[in-house]
Amino acid sequence: MKDILEKLEARREEARLGGGEKRIAAQHAKGKLTARERIELLLDENSFEEFDMFVQHRSTEFGMEKSKIPGDGVVTGWGKVNGRVVFVFAKDFTVFGGSLSEAHAEKITKIQDMALKMRAPIIGLYDAGGARIQEGVAALAGYAEVFKRNVIASGVIPQISVIMGPCAGGDVYSPAMTDFIFMVRDTSYMFVTGPDVVKTVTNETVTAEELGGASIHAVKSSVADGAYDNDVECLLQIRRLIDFLPSSNESGVPEWPSYDDPDRVEPSLDTLVPENANKPYDMKELILKVVDEADFFEISEKFAQNIVTGFGRVEGRTVGVVANQPMVLAGVLDSDASRKAARFVRFCNAFEIPILTFEDVPGFLPGTAQEYGGLIKHGAKLLFAYSQCTVPLVTVITRKAYGGAYDVMASKHIGADINYAWPTAQIAVMGAKGAVEIIFRKDIGDKDKIEARTREYEDRFLSPFAAAERGYIDEVIRPRSTRRRIARALDMLRAKQVEMPWKKHDNLPL
Repeated sequence: MKDILEKLEARREEARLGGGEKRIAAQHAKGKLTARERIELLLDENSFEEFDMFVQHRSTEFGMEKSKIPGDGVVTGWGKVNGRVVFVFAKDFTVFGGSLSEAHAEKITKIQDMALKMRAPIIGLYDAGGARIQEGVAALAGYAEVFKRNVIASGVIPQISVIMGPCAGGDVYSPAMTDFIFMVRDTSYMFVTGPDVVKTVTNETVTAEELGGASIHAVKSSVADGAYDNDVECLLQIRRLIDFLPSSNESGVPEWPSYDDPDRVEPSLDTLVPENANKPYDMKELILKVVDEADFFEISEKFAQNIVTGFGRVEGRTVGVVANQPMVLAGVLDSDASRKAARFVRFCNAFEIPILTFEDVPGFLPGTAQEYGGLIKHGAKLLFAYSQCTVPLVTVITRKAYGGAYDVMASKHIGADINYAWPTAQIAVMGAKGAVEIIFRKDIGDKDKIEARTREYEDRFLSPFAAAERGYIDEVIRPRSTRRRIARALDMLRAKQVEMPWKKHDNLPL
C-alpha cells in the first residue's frame, strides 16, 4: 500500500507542476502567477477540491501523442470564498499555452454543469491562446459546448471571467457571455484576432495592448467591467465582489453583519448640491455616505463615467446602485451610459438584487454623433431594463430630472416603488431658459419680460412639488435623512411580488 500511495503522490506532484519548472519560471518572469497559485489566492485557505487532475488529451495528430501533460492545460474544481461555495477553472499557460482541446473543454463543461446543479457561482481564470490547432474541429466543438452552458446558466448563477493573460479566438466569446469580466493591466489581452492577423488582413500595425489591452476594454469598448494592476489585487477584488452577489437567482442576496446604524444621518448632505444649478458635485460622495460603512464596489468605473453603477449594502444586504454623475458631462445620458446602466439593471433584476437609483440628469445628449450611433435604441435599452424590473426599486432625485430622461431613470411611471426627492430637485420637461424661450417666443426681445417668465417657470416647475402634488413623488425628504429613508423603504419592500404576463422571452432593443 505504501508503494501505491507514493506513486499517487508522485503523479499528483507531476500534475501540480503543469508544464514544468522552466515554464513556471517564465510565467513568474512576466509578472504572472500560475493557475494553481491564482486559485489558492482566490479561494479560502485549504478549501480547494480539484477535479480531473490526471485528464490528458486524446489527440494523435501532428505528433501530439508524444506530448501529454496531466491536467491538459486547465485546473478545475470547487472551493469557498468567505465560506460560500464557488466553482472555478483556471487556464494553465504553462501547458500547451493554455490552449483548449476536446479533453480540456470536457473538464470545463463538467464544472459548469456542477455549478448549475449546485446553484453556485462559477469563476473562470483565463490565460490562454485559443483553440488547440492540432485538434481542429474537436477543439471548436469543445468551445461550443462551453458557450451553450454559458447561455443556459445566464441569469441562474453568477458567472465571472478574469482575464489574466493573452486571450484570443474562442477564449473571448465565453467571457463575453458571462456577467462580469475583469482584466489585469499590461499582462492581459482580449481580441478575436491578434495583431499579426490584423496586419495581414487590414494592413494595420497595432500592438496587443492597443488592440485588446485593459486600457481599451475597460475604458473604450466596455468589454471589461474593470482592470487591476496585478494578479494579486485582481483576485482579492473578485473575492470582494463575490461577497456582494447571491449564489443563484433563487438564493436571495447575501446578508453580512453591519455595524452601521441604518438611522444614521449625514448633515453634510444638506449642502452637497450647489446653489448654482449648473455647478457639478460628486455623486459618489452621496453613494458612499448612504451605503453601509462606505463600502461600494463599482462596476465599469472607467467607461461611460457620466453614470455610476455598482454594489453596496444597506443594513447588511446587497443593493445595486445606479447614479447619474454630474461631474462628467453634467450626468447626461448618452449611448454608452444607457448601455452600461441597462446591463447592470438587468443583472440585478435577474438575481433579485434591489436597485437604488440616484438621479440628477439634464436629459439625453444631443448631436449627430449620438443620433447616428443609435442613441434612441440604446436609451430604450435602459428604459426597457427598468420597466421589466420586479425587484424593489427606490429612486432619489437630488437635482435635475428633465425630459424623457426623468421617465427613464426609474420613475414612478415605469414601476419604481418608492420615489423620493430632495428639496433641490427640479422635475420638468427642460430647463427654465429653454422652456420660456419656446412658450413665450414672442417676448424674446423683451429682456425684463423673459426674466420674469423664467422666474415664474422656475417657481412652478423647477421644484419637486409639482410632481409631489400628483403623487409622482412619494415624499420630499431632507438630504441628511436619505440613508434612513432608503433603509426603511428597502425593509418594507423585502416581500415585494409582481405578476408579469407569460412570455417565452422579451425582445430587448439590442
